[in-house]
Amino acid sequence: MIAVTGEALIDLVADSDGRIAARPGGGPFNAARTIGRLGLAPAFLGRLSLDRFGRQLRASLEQDGVTLAVPHLVDAPTTLAVVDVDSGGLPRYRFYLAGTSAPALDYPALAQALPGDLTALFAGGLALVMEPIASSIERLISTDLPAATLLMIDPNCRPEVITDRAAYLARLSRILHRADVVKVSVEDLDYLAPGAPPAAAAAGLLGQGPALVLLTDGPHPARAFLRDAQISAEVPPVQVVDTVGAGDAFGGAFLAWWSDSGLTRSGLGQAGPVLDALRAAAEVAALTCTRVGAEPPWLAEVRDRPGWRSGFGAAHQQPLA
Repeated sequence: MIAVTGEALIDLVADSDGRIAARPGGGPFNAARTIGRLGLAPAFLGRLSLDRFGRQLRASLEQDGVTLAVPHLVDAPTTLAVVDVDSGGLPRYRFYLAGTSAPALDYPALAQALPGDLTALFAGGLALVMEPIASSIERLISTDLPAATLLMIDPNCRPEVITDRAAYLARLSRILHRADVVKVSVEDLDYLAPGAPPAAAAAGLLGQGPALVLLTDGPHPARAFLRDAQISAEVPPVQVVDTVGAGDAFGGAFLAWWSDSGLTRSGLGQAGPVLDALRAAAEVAALTCTRVGAEPPWLAEVRDRPGWRSGFGAAHQQPLA
């Protein structure tokens, strides 16, 4: 069982004509939907609102094969992100967090939602900044995570909402001591290690505990940094509509491919499987860029692509979309 913990929110996406569409979003939420669309039926450990947007988010999870593991909905309004997409498809975000639903997850509720048959946990995003969910996730990782559980972290740094950089970096460092895989973008590394070349910044993350660092850089090759090797995979060329959710889809797809292939924490030092998973994740991220908003592909859309031809998902029944 894969579980994903973090924020769910609504992206209010403004196009070049000023039209606004309300779409499901939030880095961990997008990753969970990716895993669900690839047929692995994950659990989402996040707080949703009772309002109309909260119902929209819940419906998205259900449609994508994701179980909402924190069933109690709160009366606080849904967390919002206003997304301004430029002519090149690159998004800029403004977040509305205070008093909203996503932060409102305390440790007892989170710990109670943790599945008993957990094999992998994905965490990160704004949930490592907002309270009380940030402290709840850190405590869950440090005290409740089974030793054999693979932990994947995507910090998805948002400098505009981090008010105490030193405290944020200290929390992230504590979490990374337990993490197995860290997924970052070049923008994340610019914030975490200003001025450092990406390879040096990735090596710095490896030194904090993880066995593997995954690095995305838009259309440039995705890279994986192991403790004794560095490998890369080309990103398939696509017609980009926007890049919203592409990094989240990459992380979710990597974890889905790894888990469905029967691989565990112990295999993360093997360059061959890591390269295969890297290629599969790059294909999913590229397809996500071909549609508006965070809309990862379904298994049926990737099954015949090079990174997914090894029989992935054969044991799963997935609706076509």
